[in-house]
Amino acid sequence: MTLARVKGNVVSTQKNPELTGHKLLIVHPVDLENNYVGDKDVVALDFVDAGIGDIVLLVQEGKAVQQLLGHRKAPVHSVIVAVVDSIDISSN
Repeated sequence: MTLARVKGNVVSTQKNPELTGHKLLIVHPVDLENNYVGDKDVVALDFVDAGIGDIVLLVQEGKAVQQLLGHRKAPVHSVIVAVVDSIDISSN
């Protein structure tokens, strides 16, 4: 899983039928201090009703994504599975 910040929405009048009813968001990976990591945005399927500015957990593993969807038909690489409220790191 990867931490990411939601940057925007994807609006599409035509899309794969397996994606009908699902929201697509543009996210960018972040580190534990909420700084952007890398230079690439990712389009992710939203399972948790995230919004712009939210820090989210992103799953980008093929088999995990297929399990969440319940099939292999959708052309999906990344899925948002949680909105992060806070992160606490132990100093031990």
